[in-house]
Amino acid sequence: MESSGKPSVVEMVVLATSSALTAVFYSIYRSRVKTATHLKEAKKISIDQDLKAILSETSGRCIPYAVIEGLVRSVKDTLNSQFVDDCKGVIERLTLKEEKMVWNRTTHLWNSTEKIIHQRTNTVPFALGSYDENISTTVRVVRPLDAVELDLETTYENFHPTVQSMFNLISHFISGERSKGIHEMEEMLRVGDSVTGVGELVLDNDLIKLQPPKQDFCYFLTRQNYESLLRKQMSGVRVWRILSYVFGLAACSTLLYVLWKWYVHCRESRKRRSVEEEFKEQQRRLMRELQIEEGSFSATSCVVCLSRERSLVFLECGHVCACGPCFEALQEPKKCPICRATIDRVVPLYNS
Repeated sequence: MESSGKPSVVEMVVLATSSALTAVFYSIYRSRVKTATHLKEAKKISIDQDLKAILSETSGRCIPYAVIEGLVRSVKDTLNSQFVDDCKGVIERLTLKEEKMVWNRTTHLWNSTEKIIHQRTNTVPFALGSYDENISTTVRVVRPLDAVELDLETTYENFHPTVQSMFNLISHFISGERSKGIHEMEEMLRVGDSVTGVGELVLDNDLIKLQPPKQDFCYFLTRQNYESLLRKQMSGVRVWRILSYVFGLAACSTLLYVLWKWYVHCRESRKRRSVEEEFKEQQRRLMRELQIEEGSFSATSCVVCLSRERSLVFLECGHVCACGPCFEALQEPKKCPICRATIDRVVPLYNS
């Protein structure tokens, strides 16, 4: 807090940053709570022979938010892994990432970063079937890439390190970036994987579809079971709640600290004005007793002896009110005659 009572730049930055982060974290927390609540209230549906009859009897021939668990089955074609033999799937994602070290001019350290330089995702139509091979009912999965929780299995991973040369070392020193290599990865959703899908279940003519839900509900496709998916969402809710509480507490604490410092400053200012008024009143009473007129002495006269010129600056209060002999006559600990603040040091005043 500055002497004028205004908050310092650091206090304003801390207050603004903590308040903004609290708002962001709380917004994410509310969104995660809504997602977890919808997931908890979603209707669990089994893939069996009665599924079409159940959907036919529902309003609109759909269930707005349902949980389906089953095995991945191809509809027509499948995707073959480019690196693993006899590995077939319905979703394939190929990713190339460049890993490099970047020089941080603030901390003077090399930081590891990575950047996706190429990514391609291939899909073919697929459905979810029952764990019971005797049940022929399947659920066609629509727009799987729209799922917020698309869990794929890593089928291939390889790192190609960069060959270092003297020219590369010099260029790294100049640019502040040092390439480590290329990370190559293949991920797939394989045929036969157990998948949990959460979305809108619709009976379209004679075809059962699982598609992205409406009304801001989240679409999930994951190899986790329903209980694990729900625990993961609830864990995320707890993390964002804790972050909201921590930064909210920091914002409130900073605000209270600024208000308290402002209150202390106002109280000290009122106290100082009161002391000054009391001192002036005592001075006027003393002048009346000594029968001295107010205009008979200079405005720069020492407030103690009223005869010599003021020649000292008292710090830290900054008052210029006394001469050298009167300062020496003050009792220890020496205090300013006007505001009664402790005199830490004295600076001579030279009048030109």
